Amino acid sequence: MKQLYVGLTGNEAVATAFKQARPHVAPAFPITPQTEMMHKFADFVADGAVATEMILVESEHSAMSAAVGSAATGARTFTATSSAGFALMWEVVYIAASLRLPICMPVVNRALSGNINIHNDHSDSMGGRDAGWIQIFCENTQEAYDTALMCWRIAEHKDVRLPVMVNYDGFIISHTSESLHILPDEDAWKFIGPKDLSNGYSLLDVENPITVGPLDLTDYYFEHKVSQMEAHLRAPKVILEVFKEFGELTGRHYDLFEEYRTEDAEMILVIIGSTAGTAKDVIDEQREKGVKVGLLKPRVFRPFPAVEYAKALGNAKVVGVMDKSVSFGGHGGPLFTEIRSALYGLENAPKIHNWIYGLGGRDTGTDQIVDLIGQLQNSIKGKKTEDVNLLGVRL
Repeated sequence: MKQLYVGLTGNEAVATAFKQARPHVAPAFPITPQTEMMHKFADFVADGAVATEMILVESEHSAMSAAVGSAATGARTFTATSSAGFALMWEVVYIAASLRLPICMPVVNRALSGNINIHNDHSDSMGGRDAGWIQIFCENTQEAYDTALMCWRIAEHKDVRLPVMVNYDGFIISHTSESLHILPDEDAWKFIGPKDLSNGYSLLDVENPITVGPLDLTDYYFEHKVSQMEAHLRAPKVILEVFKEFGELTGRHYDLFEEYRTEDAEMILVIIGSTAGTAKDVIDEQREKGVKVGLLKPRVFRPFPAVEYAKALGNAKVVGVMDKSVSFGGHGGPLFTEIRSALYGLENAPKIHNWIYGLGGRDTGTDQIVDLIGQLQNSIKGKKTEDVNLLGVRL
């Protein structure tokens, strides 16, 4: 298929993908570094390129509340946020998932203050990992654009009907121009298609009235939570089907996670987001020196594909998990605890170590990743390596 080769920032690319999805409603409230994404989408609305009703609200809590009301009528709906804005949505983020509303939301990852910090880490999205949303993480602008197209097909599928977060790193991706391929508008629309209004309920269907968000006490609350759990169990199959169809259309193929030079790897790094791209360069250099190291880059973090991770990592001697967020008071970062749980009980399971890195946008250089690989080599040799470590912090 003929595609357009363009230069866009991550925010511009995601706004373009959402324009191509022709959403009905977009509640908007600004927060750095998400703001430029909605600015670009507002340009599309003002220019008549999309007929979306933009609602300029007074807070992020209101943005998600408006999104819930819109999606409950059957309207294709999105909003966007970052950091403290995501935290202000907190109550309604849970409500959106509990009501099984297929809202799509870019979360442009930024440190969740204090102290005030506008730069990238994953504390916002990771804080919301148990809210009931599907979470997909992107390494670069191409992945952000592609995911922003595919998310609608996933969220609105009759076997899923869950909201989806499209996560990409603030400034590193959101404000950096990259070359990427995008679909022509009509081809993108053929892939996404109109929302199937027969798939679910609507507040506007007066012939079949429903109540949305009623009091739900001991009688049915538990069963409604089970409904969400079952939807997450069904979601991976749908996600892979959408990934496969998109790959056949564009030549860009995705999976629940990406494996890079892991076939014979003794050591495997597990990294989410843009740092995975930096690590690939380090791995190539280390491979030239005979070091058997590879990378596993999670894309779908929720639902968490534990069985697939165990299979992909099980033959390594040691696994190094890098977390760009902290679980305060916990034993390691959120990605580490999930990976460690996936490997638990595995026969001859690899050793596993965690590095907290990049908090508040702290630069992570190639030399630091080389040093981390050296520590993994020491672990293989039986030398003392802590379970949880810090990378790049000043001593």
